[in-house]
Amino acid sequence: MLVFLNGRFVPEEKAVISVFDRGFLYGDGLFETIRIVNGKPFRWREHIERMRAGAEFLKIKLPYGANQLRRIAGELVARNKMPDSILRVNFSRGTGPVGYSPRNADKSTLVMSLRAGPRFNQKNPQLWKLIISSFRLGANDPLTRIKTSNKLPQILARAQADDAGADEALLLNTDGYVAEGTSSNVFWVKRGAIYTPPLESGILPGVTRTVVFEIARKLRVPIREKNGRVWDLAQSDGVFLSLSSWGIVEVNSLNGKTLKTTDTIGRIRLIYQKAVGLQINQNFTSLPASRKS
Repeated sequence: MLVFLNGRFVPEEKAVISVFDRGFLYGDGLFETIRIVNGKPFRWREHIERMRAGAEFLKIKLPYGANQLRRIAGELVARNKMPDSILRVNFSRGTGPVGYSPRNADKSTLVMSLRAGPRFNQKNPQLWKLIISSFRLGANDPLTRIKTSNKLPQILARAQADDAGADEALLLNTDGYVAEGTSSNVFWVKRGAIYTPPLESGILPGVTRTVVFEIARKLRVPIREKNGRVWDLAQSDGVFLSLSSWGIVEVNSLNGKTLKTTDTIGRIRLIYQKAVGLQINQNFTSLPASRKS
């Protein structure tokens, strides 16, 4: 497997960075996870715009423009012969003097890597078990709106899910409202309408989340941003998650309690898969939980 690292394509075992890189030392950086289908990245512009906005917020200079990054990603996919995969773009402030001050750290680090993507079966779709994490996200925290490399609350919440034998963990915010999954945005369906937490609740503005809004409008299904409690999910007609790697995933249990299901989720999932151009495999074998990210 080849990895793109700071201007070169190198074997992954030789793709190393300095122990003084601020991404390693402090999580001082950003990342994006992008679905590649038939050799093309899905919603490239939205992913890179989110990274660009995050770099501007953190005051880190991106070493390449959007078009250059697109060409590099395309070459990486071609060299590795992985037209259907997950692209990971990591970007840090780079090396500098040890300490929190970013002064004199002016040579950023950029890494692109690929991994196999999950396969889908519309007739037997994934159903995930969801637990509620004890960790919280800050309501109205501007850092939650950018995809930083510092994801300790999500890591610890995911560890709780792993320990519980669940597929994903739900994080609430500091006001006690539903926020998001460790790597997903959350939606629930009630009386024919779709609900999801607002950005102010402390969530990441997911790219696939935006696609769900577009699909809902296409289906003429009302979709509303609303602060919700765990009770709202438990009493809903259905719960689903959105994430770039897996797309639309229905939740069938919350903290061990079985949830209702609704055809609305299946309709959204099918339209999403067609929009991405995914080949739906009728002989699907689920990937291990460690790859559901």
